[in-house]
Amino acid sequence: MKAVSTVRGKAVPIDRENVDTDQIVPASRLKRVERTGFGEFAFERWRRDPTFPLNNPAYRGARVMVTRGGFGSGSSREHAVWAIQGLGIEALIGPSFADIFKGNCLQCGVLTVELTEEDVDSLMRLVVESPGTEVAVDLEAQTVSVPGGDWERRFEIDPFHKRRLRRGLDDISMTLERSDDIAAYERGRDPTLPTLVP
Repeated sequence: MKAVSTVRGKAVPIDRENVDTDQIVPASRLKRVERTGFGEFAFERWRRDPTFPLNNPAYRGARVMVTRGGFGSGSSREHAVWAIQGLGIEALIGPSFADIFKGNCLQCGVLTVELTEEDVDSLMRLVVESPGTEVAVDLEAQTVSVPGGDWERRFEIDPFHKRRLRRGLDDISMTLERSDDIAAYERGRDPTLPTLVP
């Protein structure tokens, strides 16, 4: 997965509470296991409404999504994160995210930033009232800002998760970092013990 440092670009608002994973990508679209090609199905039902923000050309190419509380609730489908990535989104900003969804974001390299409801209200107003507003999310400094403006907030992130995102490490790549230690352990292991490898 790609390392994350700073995400800067247009922000698109999804001004709805408790958006679940079926609304992000419908179950009828989960027939493939590839991680790519799901962007066209993101928010498929809502996109039938011409006023939905993703249909507004001013938000085209957005890299940041501003959401409301409970985003990513519902089933644990990783496809929801793949669909969001398929839109080009690299960072999500909201007051809260469902735990499993947040974990899936971490595994796929999507930065989830939690701010207070008041701060999200303020940022949501900015991106709704001025479509095309750029937002910068700096993982190293742990800040969200509107470049050229006077809006900046700090966010908290678990140091372990920050390290993983900065280095582009999912669970598999973290394990592979210890491949020499694993190989040394296996060489010193009693050969009469059961093994998974023939």
